[in-house]
Amino acid sequence: MAAIAPERPGRATESAASVILAGGHEGGAAAGGVHPGRPLSEAVRAALAASPEPVCVVPMTLGRDPGLIADCARALRWLSREEGPGRLVLAPPFATVDHLTAWLRTAALKAVREAPDTSAVLVTAPVAGPFEDADLFRVARLVRQYGHHRWVEVAFDGGDPDLAEGAERCRRLGAGHVALVRAAFVPPAELPAGVLDTGPLLSDAAIAQVVRARAQEALHRLAHGHDGVAEGLDAEHGHGYAHTHGPGGDHDHTHPGPDPGADPDAHHTDAHTHAHGESHRRADGRGHGHGHPHGHSPH
Repeated sequence: MAAIAPERPGRATESAASVILAGGHEGGAAAGGVHPGRPLSEAVRAALAASPEPVCVVPMTLGRDPGLIADCARALRWLSREEGPGRLVLAPPFATVDHLTAWLRTAALKAVREAPDTSAVLVTAPVAGPFEDADLFRVARLVRQYGHHRWVEVAFDGGDPDLAEGAERCRRLGAGHVALVRAAFVPPAELPAGVLDTGPLLSDAAIAQVVRARAQEALHRLAHGHDGVAEGLDAEHGHGYAHTHGPGGDHDHTHPGPDPGADPDAHHTDAHTHAHGESHRRADGRGHGHGHPHGHSPH
């Protein structure tokens, strides 16, 4: 079980709940998160057995891992069958892409303060899936648009382009000095020569503050009968390949629950044969997009 509190890890004392963090490809394990499969289920069961208080799960995503949120929701939906109402709650994700963009802009400004001759920023994260990785290019473009750097490039730890290739691209574009900023909770496995590492995106104290805010929001919702699971199950909607409706535009967005005898850690089987896309295409060729809600201001 993992949680963050000022006194000690393991319990958030400000709220009457056990807080468990779940981490995915953005390196949430570095912030104390557990994998959303069997480890999460075991941690939740242990917390339920240890205390009569609610158990709150916080998906430790920086906005580019909707699958983590959905996986947490599926785990809690399964576990809720074993518990009465009011014991389990899924918190809002740690951050949205809006938060991530703002934090990266701050990190880029920090790089300028530490090294005034920095002329390029290299935004990095562990490699994930194609859509998650594409999201990082969009974020980097926004950091450049609303920042003060001529060059803001992207590279992936363990992916394409890798960090060395990303740094070389910056230099070929004309950058004299390159600063690395992390769009993740974890540092890169290896730092390219001559690149300035700006350090963690957020301090431990800032992470703890955000976690407490998310947990308190979740408990407030739970007190009003909302456990966050339904919203979490829909987190992946609009993320993935575009797809086409059949004649007449009929489309069933319902997702059947798991077979009662199925392994709760088994991967969710979608009713669709392919993932949701950024927009649906009707039979007449026009599309209707799925909006992405704006995040709250970072705490």
